[in-house]
Amino acid sequence: MLLPIMYIISGSFATEVELSSRSFFLIPKTVTLNAYEYVFKDNALPHSLMVSVFITVAGTIVNLFFTFTMAYALSRRHMIGRNMFMNMVVFSMLFSGGIIPTFLVVKSLGLIDSYLSVMLPTAISAFNLIVIKSFFQEIPGELMESARIDGCTDLGVLWRIVLPLSKPVIATFALFYAVGHWNDFFNALIYINDAKKWPMQVLLRQIILLASGSLDMSTMDPTYVKPPDQSIKMAVIVVGTLPILLVYPFLQKHFAKGVLMGAVKG
Repeated sequence: MLLPIMYIISGSFATEVELSSRSFFLIPKTVTLNAYEYVFKDNALPHSLMVSVFITVAGTIVNLFFTFTMAYALSRRHMIGRNMFMNMVVFSMLFSGGIIPTFLVVKSLGLIDSYLSVMLPTAISAFNLIVIKSFFQEIPGELMESARIDGCTDLGVLWRIVLPLSKPVIATFALFYAVGHWNDFFNALIYINDAKKWPMQVLLRQIILLASGSLDMSTMDPTYVKPPDQSIKMAVIVVGTLPILLVYPFLQKHFAKGVLMGAVKG
């Protein structure tokens, strides 16, 4: 697992000659920052990085709110129409409207060029919802009944009893949702037309397209030396992966426990 990552990092600092002459290396003979200078040549990347951070944080909060509230409601056996709603959730896992109907719905709601267009259509993951619902059903009902005797409403039970017991699940699925938002560029590419609102993944895609020959910078600056395409791609991978990779160590301990607590046990 580490060797490909180390090769990508090393290749992003390597020269064109070394990339073409050596098939694999972990330490470049000549270190150059041309690829990163190309990627960071203007202020667009720092701005798009802040946009990606905002979409990731806000989108994850939206995901957790809707997923946990719906999962808690579906886990209560006394809820009217519980099976019907559960069948609708399962149906959405097997069938979807497709790109064009989804785009028409987003457009009709006036969400084009809005950050909500990349958050609301994916607010609930059906698979995550089912796993969290299974976990909520394993919480002893006596705890919830005692809370209701003390005067808690359903929201009070969720906030005071269920969520404090669900910290591993919250951490696990928060990271799942955050990684999904961070890596997603397709929805932003479809719904966001304003370049100033592009997240980092869309901007990095544009950088790769420019590096592939769509724009010849040498005609604008005679002293400009274009770095190799391969090193640009590697630098883009490093820039796009490193921020979200730094989050993993803080939530890693919750992974196994969080996923297995909602799993079906034999």
